[in-house]
Amino acid sequence: MASTTSADVLPTGGRIFTSVPDLFFLPEFVFGGLVWILVASSRVVLPNPLGWVMFVSVFCFVITTLWFFIFLCGANQSSIWPSLDVGYHFVAVVFYLSASVALAFVTFTHGVLIVSDEQIKIYRLEISAVVMSYVATLLYFLHAIFSAIRWKRA
Repeated sequence: MASTTSADVLPTGGRIFTSVPDLFFLPEFVFGGLVWILVASSRVVLPNPLGWVMFVSVFCFVITTLWFFIFLCGANQSSIWPSLDVGYHFVAVVFYLSASVALAFVTFTHGVLIVSDEQIKIYRLEISAVVMSYVATLLYFLHAIFSAIRWKRA
């Protein structure tokens, strides 16, 4: 009978591009980066929670990049990595969901106060950021679910 080792649980190298939870790395980069760019291009009003949104998008972008390279280089072969993978993606989901709700609220309140063409442009950027933020939340949620399934199989 073959025993399951941590090498069978987490892929390394090019195999991360073929395993279900790890396929979400690249879309998480793209949509997380878009949230970062779109929020950074809008105007920040002082009592505005966009600082939290920026923190979440930059934090998750950097940590996901680090996570991706750890998986790519094969440094994820310790038995703790499956649970760390689930834990990080769960935290990312909670962070992104809270940031998405805050961003949607700010966008909604800015939509009421539109009076110029410049404000319409910023409002459209904020709407795009809200959509991308919810897509990033969904991607991190799917990654967390599939990582939890993989963790339970181990």
